[in-house]
Amino acid sequence: MEDLSELEKVIGHTFGRRELLVQSLTHSSHSHERAPGGGPSEVWHNEQLEFLGDAVLGLLVSRELVERFPSYSEGQLSKMKAHLVSATHLFSIAGELQLGDFLQLGRGEEKSGGRHKRALLVDALEALIAAVYLDAGLDTAREVVERLVLRGRLDSGIEAFPFIDFKSALQEYLQANRRSQPRYAVVEERGPEHRKTFLVEVRVGKEFTAQAEGPTKKAAEQEAARLALLHYRELDRQAEGAAAQEPALPEGQAQPPAASEAAPAPPPAPAPDDTK
Repeated sequence: MEDLSELEKVIGHTFGRRELLVQSLTHSSHSHERAPGGGPSEVWHNEQLEFLGDAVLGLLVSRELVERFPSYSEGQLSKMKAHLVSATHLFSIAGELQLGDFLQLGRGEEKSGGRHKRALLVDALEALIAAVYLDAGLDTAREVVERLVLRGRLDSGIEAFPFIDFKSALQEYLQANRRSQPRYAVVEERGPEHRKTFLVEVRVGKEFTAQAEGPTKKAAEQEAARLALLHYRELDRQAEGAAAQEPALPEGQAQPPAASEAAPAPPPAPAPDDTK
């Protein structure tokens, strides 16, 4: 594990209770390996902090949005919040913090690339926010969230948030190209109730299937639709490129007749004369 004082400098908070910081960065695989006899471990890990941090982050982001944009509708605020607390956004922040360098992992997670896994890094970031809250209170946690998660991202209002409805975009694209409409189905649900992961499948006729994960069914459907849209756009792009590469006929040479315009077949041979 890297020097934790470096992480404290980056987030702008020095812990009075350093054990909270350590706990927020400790994955359950690490504490389970340290348990005597391989049984249940009493060594702290970050799952409960992640649970708390998810709530603290949601509260602080919601509070900031309501205060900054009093004229916005609930729908607009919800869209902005969904982006700011999304796994995609938090994963990018964890990468900027190089949070993976500070994680305590079990041997199995270490070997499988746990320091770069999206789920582990997002959970650790939320646990870190909870650790700040428990160590120094809500005001300090708010400062850390503003510094790390918001960080000028609200200055331009909702216009700065790129919201794309991939399900609608896919439906319109398929309809315009006379293809079957997509169908969605939940394949699997896993994880604790407060942090479920949904695996959703999208099917387009019998020709294409894609699967994607998300923290909600809607998010997973959106990601599956995005993958399908990319697939069909690339498919059509390749088809257009192949058509453009067909060799052109020399000037003055007639286009060969299509099958329906082919020269007529010669008349059938006369039937033999049986009168002879």
